[in-house]
Amino acid sequence: MAARKVELLLNKTVENLGLIGDVVKVKPGYARNYLLPHALAEAPTPEKIEALKSERAKAAAEMEKMRADRAALIARLEGVTIKLVRSVNDQGALYGAVTHRDISDQLAADGFPVDMRAVRLGMTIRRIGSYSCAIVFDRELRTEIGIEVAPDRTLEMYARTEEPSAPAEETTEEPAAEQAEAKEAKPAKGKAKADGDEGGVATKSARTRKA
Repeated sequence: MAARKVELLLNKTVENLGLIGDVVKVKPGYARNYLLPHALAEAPTPEKIEALKSERAKAAAEMEKMRADRAALIARLEGVTIKLVRSVNDQGALYGAVTHRDISDQLAADGFPVDMRAVRLGMTIRRIGSYSCAIVFDRELRTEIGIEVAPDRTLEMYARTEEPSAPAEETTEEPAAEQAEAKEAKPAKGKAKADGDEGGVATKSARTRKA
């Protein structure tokens, strides 16, 4: 059975809950452990609700302006990629992961004031490379940005792949066609020996007739 909720009047604006002067219903544990101890809410009465009307109107106007600013910021963030330079080992692994604050700080440095709480990383970034990250202000105000994590020095394993290949060494060997011609011009050893034997036999015969 679900716990019965309690009704409280907000003395201050609480993100994702309500504006100052709103009457909200929350779980008893949330009220007891957070809202009441920090004086963020109290039991509502008609007099207290009336006393906070003007402050609520002011908070509502500020909230509307903030939402408009966030909508404009979301539009500016479309297609944006930030670059983070980090210390790495020779294999491209970072000495420490990229944090939400790292991304928020770089966005601010690039002219995009994004609170760290709006940064939603879907994975832990521990290597150089290209990644994406969600920026979420609320259900309707969200977008994706790119993150390029680069090393703070030239890595040998990447430098080697970028070096031009060495030119082929010149060879002094004769072309195959020339080698073939030379082979044909040179008498075979077996044939030369055979010719020599025939000559020897002929000479011997001549000597026999002479005798």
